[in-house]
Amino acid sequence: MTIEKDFFRQVMGQFATGVTVVTTRSQEGLAGLTVNSFASVSLDPPLVMICIDLHSMVLPFIRASGTFAVNILTSEQEALSRCFATTSEERYKHFCHASYHVAATGSPIIDGVLAFIDSRIVAEYPGGDHAIFLGEVVAMGTDGQAAFNSEADKQHNTLIEWHTDQAGEAYIRYTNDQKEPLAYYRSQYRHLASDYQRPSLAAYYDEDFE
Repeated sequence: MTIEKDFFRQVMGQFATGVTVVTTRSQEGLAGLTVNSFASVSLDPPLVMICIDLHSMVLPFIRASGTFAVNILTSEQEALSRCFATTSEERYKHFCHASYHVAATGSPIIDGVLAFIDSRIVAEYPGGDHAIFLGEVVAMGTDGQAAFNSEADKQHNTLIEWHTDQAGEAYIRYTNDQKEPLAYYRSQYRHLASDYQRPSLAAYYDEDFE
C-alpha cells in the first residue's frame, strides 16, 4: 500500500498552523504567495525555513532575488491569503492590491501584518516536489516594534518611525496594532478563541517547544 497524496494532505491537515504570505522583489517585479510551510530553524544565527512548490510562479523570483520576507497574517487578512493562493490578475499584476513597505532586503512587508521576518537566503535544498529555502533573518518586527541585524540593514527601510523616549534615546517602531493571528486547520481558515489562554510550559519540555 502506497502513501496517497490526498491522505497525506488529510493527515498533515491535523496540524494547525498560522498563515503567512511570503514576498520577494526581483528585477522582474514583486511576487508573493500564501505559505504555511514555514518554521524557525535556529536562534544563533537566527534562521527560518520556507518550502516552495517547484511549479510555483514565485519560485524564479525568490531564486533571482536571493531574499524573501515572511508576513504573518492577522485574522482580518483572510482575503489577502486567498488572493495570494490563487491564479489571478490581481495577484500577478497588482500584488493583490496590498499596500506595503520595505525593511532590509527590499522584499515587501505588507501593511498591518501581525509580524514579519525579512531574510537573505543562505541555502537551498531539494525537497521532493518543493524547494526548501533557508534564510538568515536580517530584520523582523511585531507588536509595533522592529529590529535590524545591523545599521546597514536599516538604511533603505521605509516602515519605521523614529521616536525618542523619556531618556532622550532614539528607538524604532513600525505602526501596527496587536491583533489575533489567522489560523489554518483541516483545510479551513480558523480564528483563535480569545477566552482560553494559559501560560506556556516550555521551560519543562524540550528547548524547541516555543
